Amino acid sequence: MKIFLLSFCLINSWILCSQTTDTLRHKRSGSTIYTEETFKSSRVILGQSIETPPNGALTILISHHFGALNTGAYELFGLDQASTRIGLEYGINDFIGVGIGRSTYRKTFDGYLKFRVLRQSKGKRNMPLSISVFGNMAVNTLKLSDPKEKDYFDARLSYCTELILARKFGKVFSLQIASTWVHKNLVATPEDHNNLFSIGTGISFRISDVISLNGEYHYLISGQHLSEVTNSVSISCDIKTGQHVFQLFLTNSQGNFEQAFITETAGKWYNGDIYFGFNIHRLFTLKYPKVQKK
Repeated sequence: MKIFLLSFCLINSWILCSQTTDTLRHKRSGSTIYTEETFKSSRVILGQSIETPPNGALTILISHHFGALNTGAYELFGLDQASTRIGLEYGINDFIGVGIGRSTYRKTFDGYLKFRVLRQSKGKRNMPLSISVFGNMAVNTLKLSDPKEKDYFDARLSYCTELILARKFGKVFSLQIASTWVHKNLVATPEDHNNLFSIGTGISFRISDVISLNGEYHYLISGQHLSEVTNSVSISCDIKTGQHVFQLFLTNSQGNFEQAFITETAGKWYNGDIYFGFNIHRLFTLKYPKVQKK
Protein backbone atom coordinates (compact mmCIF):
# COMPACT_ATOMS: atom_id res chain seq x y z
CA MET A 1 0.00 0.00 0.00
CA LYS A 2 2.85 2.40 0.86
CA ILE A 3 4.52 1.66 -2.48
CA PHE A 4 1.23 2.36 -4.29
CA LEU A 5 0.77 5.70 -2.50
CA LEU A 6 4.38 6.70 -3.16
CA SER A 7 4.05 5.83 -6.86
CA PHE A 8 0.78 7.77 -7.07
CA CYS A 9 2.37 10.86 -5.51
CA LEU A 10 5.41 10.67 -7.80
CA ILE A 11 3.27 10.36 -10.94
CA ASN A 12 1.06 13.30 -9.93
CA SER A 13 4.11 15.40 -9.07
CA TRP A 14 5.61 14.65 -12.50
CA ILE A 15 2.35 15.62 -14.24
CA LEU A 16 2.03 18.88 -12.27
CA CYS A 17 5.69 19.75 -12.88
CA SER A 18 5.32 19.13 -16.63
CA GLN A 19 2.17 21.24 -16.80
CA THR A 20 3.82 24.09 -14.86
CA THR A 21 6.88 24.07 -17.16
CA ASP A 22 4.68 24.09 -20.29
CA THR A 23 2.56 26.92 -18.89
CA LEU A 24 5.60 29.10 -18.15
CA ARG A 25 7.02 28.46 -21.63
CA HIS A 26 3.76 29.44 -23.37
CA LYS A 27 3.35 32.50 -21.15
CA ARG A 28 6.78 33.72 -22.23
CA SER A 29 5.88 33.24 -25.89
CA GLY A 30 2.55 35.06 -25.38
CA SER A 31 0.44 32.22 -26.84
CA THR A 32 -2.60 30.31 -25.52
CA ILE A 33 -2.69 26.53 -25.97
CA TYR A 34 -6.14 24.94 -25.73
CA THR A 35 -6.56 21.36 -24.56
CA GLU A 36 -7.53 18.92 -27.31
CA GLU A 37 -9.45 15.66 -26.99
CA THR A 38 -10.34 15.59 -23.31
CA PHE A 39 -12.50 12.73 -24.61
CA LYS A 40 -12.32 11.18 -28.06
CA SER A 41 -15.95 11.97 -28.99
CA SER A 42 -19.10 13.80 -27.90
CA ARG A 43 -20.00 10.82 -25.65
CA VAL A 44 -18.09 9.37 -22.74
CA ILE A 45 -20.02 6.14 -23.36
CA LEU A 46 -23.77 6.68 -23.14
CA GLY A 47 -23.69 10.14 -21.59
CA GLN A 48 -22.51 13.42 -23.01
CA SER A 49 -18.86 14.36 -22.75
CA ILE A 50 -17.43 17.87 -22.49
CA GLU A 51 -16.72 17.81 -26.24
CA THR A 52 -18.83 19.53 -28.91
CA PRO A 53 -18.79 18.46 -32.58
CA PRO A 54 -15.87 20.01 -34.50
CA ASN A 55 -16.61 23.31 -36.27
CA GLY A 56 -18.23 22.61 -39.64
CA ALA A 57 -18.28 18.84 -39.15
CA LEU A 58 -21.28 16.51 -39.43
CA THR A 59 -21.10 13.37 -37.31
CA ILE A 60 -23.26 10.31 -37.85
CA LEU A 61 -23.67 8.44 -34.56
CA ILE A 62 -25.01 4.88 -34.39
CA SER A 63 -25.54 3.53 -30.86
CA HIS A 64 -26.48 -0.14 -30.66
CA HIS A 65 -27.34 -2.15 -27.55
CA PHE A 66 -27.85 -5.90 -27.66
CA GLY A 67 -29.99 -7.74 -25.11
CA ALA A 68 -28.87 -8.77 -21.63
CA LEU A 69 -26.17 -11.43 -21.31
CA ASN A 70 -28.25 -13.36 -18.77
CA THR A 71 -30.97 -14.15 -21.34
CA GLY A 72 -29.04 -17.33 -22.06
CA ALA A 73 -28.14 -19.40 -25.09
CA TYR A 74 -31.68 -19.36 -26.53
CA GLU A 75 -31.34 -15.59 -27.14
CA LEU A 76 -27.63 -16.08 -27.98
CA PHE A 77 -26.80 -14.17 -24.78
CA GLY A 78 -28.63 -11.07 -25.98
CA LEU A 79 -27.45 -10.97 -29.60
CA ASP A 80 -30.97 -11.81 -30.85
CA GLN A 81 -32.26 -8.54 -29.35
CA ALA A 82 -31.36 -4.95 -30.07
CA SER A 83 -32.01 -1.33 -29.10
CA THR A 84 -30.62 1.30 -31.47
CA ARG A 85 -30.29 5.06 -31.73
CA ILE A 86 -29.26 6.79 -34.97
CA GLY A 87 -28.29 10.44 -34.67
CA LEU A 88 -26.77 13.39 -36.50
CA GLU A 89 -24.55 16.01 -34.83
CA TYR A 90 -23.17 19.23 -36.30
CA GLY A 91 -20.67 21.81 -35.04
CA ILE A 92 -22.02 25.28 -35.81
CA ASN A 93 -18.76 26.81 -34.57
CA ASP A 94 -16.05 26.00 -32.04
CA PHE A 95 -18.47 26.48 -29.14
CA ILE A 96 -21.96 25.34 -30.23
CA GLY A 97 -23.13 21.90 -31.35
CA VAL A 98 -26.59 20.65 -32.29
CA GLY A 99 -27.96 17.15 -32.76
CA ILE A 100 -31.04 15.06 -33.49
CA GLY A 101 -31.72 11.36 -33.09
CA ARG A 102 -34.25 8.58 -33.10
CA SER A 103 -34.22 5.57 -30.75
CA THR A 104 -36.04 2.27 -30.97
CA TYR A 105 -36.41 2.52 -27.17
CA ARG A 106 -40.03 3.70 -26.86
CA LYS A 107 -39.67 4.99 -30.45
CA THR A 108 -38.24 8.24 -29.12
CA PHE A 109 -37.10 11.29 -31.10
CA ASP A 110 -34.72 13.74 -29.44
CA GLY A 111 -32.92 16.97 -30.27
CA TYR A 112 -30.23 18.84 -28.38
CA LEU A 113 -27.99 21.89 -28.06
CA LYS A 114 -24.58 21.91 -26.40
CA PHE A 115 -22.59 25.04 -25.54
CA ARG A 116 -18.90 25.09 -24.63
CA VAL A 117 -18.74 27.84 -21.99
CA LEU A 118 -15.06 27.55 -21.00
CA ARG A 119 -12.17 25.57 -22.47
CA GLN A 120 -9.15 24.30 -20.58
CA SER A 121 -6.01 26.14 -21.68
CA LYS A 122 -2.53 27.18 -20.61
CA GLY A 123 -0.07 29.92 -21.51
CA LYS A 124 -1.28 33.50 -21.92
CA ARG A 125 -4.76 32.42 -20.81
CA ASN A 126 -4.63 29.80 -18.06
CA MET A 127 -7.98 27.99 -17.58
CA PRO A 128 -7.80 24.89 -15.31
CA LEU A 129 -10.95 23.16 -16.59
CA SER A 130 -13.56 23.02 -19.34
CA ILE A 131 -17.28 23.70 -18.87
CA SER A 132 -20.13 22.83 -21.22
CA VAL A 133 -23.92 23.13 -20.93
CA PHE A 134 -26.19 20.57 -22.58
CA GLY A 135 -29.96 20.61 -23.09
CA ASN A 136 -32.33 18.32 -24.97
CA MET A 137 -35.99 17.58 -25.57
CA ALA A 138 -37.38 14.10 -26.30
CA VAL A 139 -40.76 12.88 -27.47
CA ASN A 140 -42.03 9.35 -26.96
CA THR A 141 -44.03 8.20 -30.04
CA LEU A 142 -44.92 4.71 -28.79
CA LYS A 143 -48.60 3.82 -29.39
CA LEU A 144 -50.80 3.65 -26.30
CA SER A 145 -51.67 0.17 -25.09
CA ASP A 146 -55.34 1.20 -24.87
CA PRO A 147 -56.44 2.92 -28.13
CA LYS A 148 -59.46 4.43 -26.32
CA GLU A 149 -57.23 6.28 -23.88
CA LYS A 150 -56.92 10.03 -24.44
CA ASP A 151 -53.54 10.84 -25.97
CA TYR A 152 -52.02 14.17 -24.92
CA PHE A 153 -48.93 15.27 -26.85
CA ASP A 154 -47.57 17.23 -23.88
CA ALA A 155 -47.55 14.03 -21.84
CA ARG A 156 -45.08 12.51 -24.28
CA LEU A 157 -42.43 15.22 -23.78
CA SER A 158 -39.42 15.15 -21.47
CA TYR A 159 -36.40 17.43 -21.05
CA CYS A 160 -32.83 17.18 -19.81
CA THR A 161 -30.28 19.83 -18.82
CA GLU A 162 -26.68 19.16 -17.80
CA LEU A 163 -23.80 21.23 -16.48
CA ILE A 164 -20.57 19.42 -17.36
CA LEU A 165 -17.15 20.17 -15.83
CA ALA A 166 -14.02 18.37 -17.02
CA ARG A 167 -10.25 18.44 -16.80
CA LYS A 168 -7.55 16.62 -18.72
CA PHE A 169 -4.56 15.70 -16.55
CA GLY A 170 -1.48 15.45 -18.72
CA LYS A 171 -1.79 13.33 -21.86
CA VAL A 172 -3.23 10.21 -20.25
CA PHE A 173 -6.12 10.83 -17.85
CA SER A 174 -9.37 12.83 -18.14
CA LEU A 175 -12.12 13.33 -15.56
CA GLN A 176 -15.53 14.98 -15.79
CA ILE A 177 -18.49 15.56 -13.48
CA ALA A 178 -22.02 16.33 -14.70
CA SER A 179 -24.99 17.57 -12.69
CA THR A 180 -28.22 16.61 -14.44
CA TRP A 181 -31.84 17.71 -14.23
CA VAL A 182 -34.50 15.65 -16.03
CA HIS A 183 -38.11 16.78 -16.27
CA LYS A 184 -40.90 14.44 -17.39
CA ASN A 185 -44.33 15.85 -18.10
CA LEU A 186 -45.93 12.47 -17.32
CA VAL A 187 -44.81 10.01 -14.64
CA ALA A 188 -46.10 6.56 -13.71
CA THR A 189 -47.66 7.40 -10.31
CA PRO A 190 -48.53 10.53 -8.30
CA GLU A 191 -45.70 9.65 -5.91
CA ASP A 192 -43.08 9.80 -8.67
CA HIS A 193 -41.33 13.14 -9.13
CA ASN A 194 -41.60 15.04 -12.40
CA ASN A 195 -38.21 16.60 -11.71
CA LEU A 196 -35.32 14.19 -11.24
CA PHE A 197 -31.74 15.07 -10.29
CA SER A 198 -28.57 13.06 -10.70
CA ILE A 199 -24.79 13.38 -10.52
CA GLY A 200 -22.68 11.67 -13.14
CA THR A 201 -18.97 11.12 -13.55
CA GLY A 202 -16.87 9.97 -16.47
CA ILE A 203 -13.22 9.02 -16.80
CA SER A 204 -10.91 8.24 -19.69
CA PHE A 205 -7.50 6.57 -19.53
CA ARG A 206 -5.55 6.83 -22.77
CA ILE A 207 -3.54 3.73 -23.66
CA SER A 208 -2.24 5.18 -26.93
CA ASP A 209 -3.17 7.78 -29.55
CA VAL A 210 -5.69 5.25 -30.89
CA ILE A 211 -7.06 3.37 -27.85
CA SER A 212 -8.52 4.57 -24.55
CA LEU A 213 -10.50 2.96 -21.72
CA ASN A 214 -13.56 4.82 -20.40
CA GLY A 215 -15.84 4.50 -17.39
CA GLU A 216 -19.15 6.18 -16.60
CA TYR A 217 -21.47 6.29 -13.56
CA HIS A 218 -24.74 8.16 -13.04
CA TYR A 219 -26.12 8.40 -9.51
CA LEU A 220 -29.85 9.12 -9.40
CA ILE A 221 -30.61 10.81 -6.08
CA SER A 222 -32.79 8.47 -4.03
CA GLY A 223 -36.38 9.19 -3.01
CA GLN A 224 -37.46 10.62 -6.37
CA HIS A 225 -38.77 7.43 -7.96
CA LEU A 226 -41.40 5.00 -6.64
CA SER A 227 -40.42 2.11 -8.91
CA GLU A 228 -37.03 0.46 -8.46
CA VAL A 229 -34.38 2.19 -10.53
CA THR A 230 -30.70 1.28 -10.69
CA ASN A 231 -27.82 3.68 -11.23
CA SER A 232 -26.32 3.45 -14.70
CA VAL A 233 -22.77 2.00 -14.83
CA SER A 234 -20.84 1.55 -18.09
CA ILE A 235 -17.31 0.69 -19.22
CA SER A 236 -15.88 0.90 -22.73
CA CYS A 237 -12.88 0.58 -24.99
CA ASP A 238 -12.59 3.44 -27.51
CA ILE A 239 -10.74 3.06 -30.79
CA LYS A 240 -10.08 6.13 -32.96
CA THR A 241 -8.99 5.62 -36.56
CA GLY A 242 -8.98 8.69 -38.79
CA GLN A 243 -12.53 10.06 -38.97
CA HIS A 244 -14.02 7.13 -36.99
CA VAL A 245 -14.42 6.60 -33.26
CA PHE A 246 -15.53 3.07 -32.44
CA GLN A 247 -16.65 2.33 -28.86
CA LEU A 248 -17.24 -1.18 -27.50
CA PHE A 249 -19.06 -1.09 -24.17
CA LEU A 250 -20.78 -3.05 -21.40
CA THR A 251 -23.61 -1.38 -19.47
CA ASN A 252 -26.63 -2.16 -17.29
CA SER A 253 -28.73 0.40 -19.21
CA GLN A 254 -30.93 -0.47 -22.16
CA GLY A 255 -31.80 3.10 -23.19
CA ASN A 256 -29.37 5.24 -25.16
CA PHE A 257 -30.52 8.82 -24.49
CA GLU A 258 -30.34 10.78 -21.23
CA GLN A 259 -33.94 10.45 -20.01
CA ALA A 260 -33.77 6.68 -20.50
CA PHE A 261 -30.42 5.58 -19.09
CA ILE A 262 -30.28 8.10 -16.23
CA THR A 263 -33.83 7.68 -14.87
CA GLU A 264 -35.09 4.32 -16.23
CA THR A 265 -32.21 1.86 -15.81
CA ALA A 266 -33.42 -1.37 -14.19
CA GLY A 267 -30.54 -3.76 -14.87
CA LYS A 268 -28.19 -4.95 -12.13
CA TRP A 269 -24.62 -5.95 -12.90
CA TYR A 270 -24.56 -8.63 -10.17
CA ASN A 271 -27.67 -10.28 -11.69
CA GLY A 272 -26.10 -10.46 -15.12
CA ASP A 273 -28.30 -7.67 -16.54
CA ILE A 274 -25.39 -6.54 -18.68
CA TYR A 275 -25.87 -5.22 -22.21
CA PHE A 276 -23.07 -5.43 -24.73
CA GLY A 277 -23.10 -2.70 -27.37
CA PHE A 278 -21.16 -0.35 -29.55
CA ASN A 279 -21.14 3.29 -30.70
CA ILE A 280 -19.90 4.32 -34.13
CA HIS A 281 -19.00 7.99 -34.68
CA ARG A 282 -18.29 8.88 -38.32
CA LEU A 283 -17.20 12.45 -39.01
CA PHE A 284 -17.66 14.31 -42.31
CA THR A 285 -16.13 17.77 -42.77
CA LEU A 286 -18.67 20.01 -44.52
CA LYS A 287 -17.02 23.38 -43.88
CA TYR A 288 -13.33 24.05 -43.50
CA PRO A 289 -12.33 26.88 -41.14
CA LYS A 290 -10.99 29.99 -42.81
CA VAL A 291 -7.21 30.33 -42.80
CA GLN A 292 -6.13 33.64 -41.34
CA LYS A 293 -3.53 35.51 -43.37
CA LYS A 294 -0.57 37.06 -41.60
